[in-house]
Amino acid sequence: MELRVESLRVPLRLPLRASWGVLQERVLFIVTLTGEDGAVGLGEAAPLEPYDGVSAGSVVAALDAYADVVRALPEQAPGNLVLDACRRAADLPQALAAVDMALWDRAGRRSGRPVASLLTDRPADAVPVNATIGATEPGGAAVAVRRAVEAGFTCVKVKVGVGGIDADVDRVVAVRAAGGRDLAIRLDANGGWTVPEAISAIERLSAVGLELVEEPVHGIAALREVREAVATRVAMDETAGEVGAIGAGAAD
Repeated sequence: MELRVESLRVPLRLPLRASWGVLQERVLFIVTLTGEDGAVGLGEAAPLEPYDGVSAGSVVAALDAYADVVRALPEQAPGNLVLDACRRAADLPQALAAVDMALWDRAGRRSGRPVASLLTDRPADAVPVNATIGATEPGGAAVAVRRAVEAGFTCVKVKVGVGGIDADVDRVVAVRAAGGRDLAIRLDANGGWTVPEAISAIERLSAVGLELVEEPVHGIAALREVREAVATRVAMDETAGEVGAIGAGAAD
C-alpha cells in the first residue's frame, strides 16, 4: 500500500477560548491509504500542541516513517499488524489514529459496507454530538448557543476554568437562559480548576442543570476527590492517559 499525507489549515470562524489557551485555527493532516486494488482509505491526524503538547512537525515525521513501513508490508497484511508495525516506527497516538481510521475506511470501501457495520452487528443510526461554546463573555456565549440550537443541536459543551468562578457562572447561566430548559449542558474545564474551585463551581452551577462536568481537575486523585464531593456526574478526558486511570473510580 501507499500512504500519502496532505496538510490542511482550517481557520475558525471565531476564536475558541479554553483554560489551555485560545485557538484561532486547526492544522490537520489527511492520510490517504491506497492499495494495489485501487481501494482508498482516508484518515485524519489532528494534533493540538497547546492542548496535548504534540507538534505538527512530530506528526509529520511519524507519518513519513509510517509511509516507509506501509510500503514494505504485504498488500493483504491485517490492519492490526499494520498498526503494530507503524507503532514500532513511531509510537505517536495522534499519528497512529490517522492510519487506524484510514485502514477502517479502506476496509469499509472494499466490502461495500459502512465502517459501523464492520464494528458491530447493530450499528446506531446516528451519533449525537454537542456544540462547543468557548469561554467567552456571557453575551457571546448566548449568541453561540442560540445559533447551535437553530442548527439542531440539543446539547452544548461550555468551556470553563477561565476568568474565575464568577465569570464561569455568568457564562453558564447565560447559556441556560439562551438555550432553554431542554438543552443539555456539559461543562469542560480541561483541568483548569483546583479541587476546591471545582467543588465550589459545580455546587453553584448545579441549579442551572448540568448533564456532566468534564475534567474539572486533572489527575486521578483530584478527580476522585471532586467526584466524591458533588452530585453532578464527572467525566474524564486528559486524565485517561494516566496509568491506572480507567476503573480508578475517578469519573462516572
